[in-house]
Amino acid sequence: MTRGERRFQRQFEALERLFPPLRGPMSHLRQDSWFPIRFPLALVLICGGLLSFLPVLGVWMLPLGLLLLAVDLPVLRGPISVFLIRGRRSAKRWFRRWRNWRKGPDRS
Repeated sequence: MTRGERRFQRQFEALERLFPPLRGPMSHLRQDSWFPIRFPLALVLICGGLLSFLPVLGVWMLPLGLLLLAVDLPVLRGPISVFLIRGRRSAKRWFRRWRNWRKGPDRS
């Protein structure tokens, strides 16, 4: 396993820690035997993300579809890993700012 593949797997593990209810479905979808389901599902999610102006469909579908597609296409693993790392860092930063804002100036 190359360095990039290990980093990609670590990002999946980090997502599983962040969202424990998704641990089971995500681990099943990453198995090789799920390719016939995973690949079309990824394409449907990407198309749904591109049609995000319609009700029910949203932009959330695009990154999820790309994440599933990266399981099968090694070319996408590097950029998707970088996207996940930056997304988690910015989410932590936003959460920290929100928590500090909620505290107020001198409520210690």
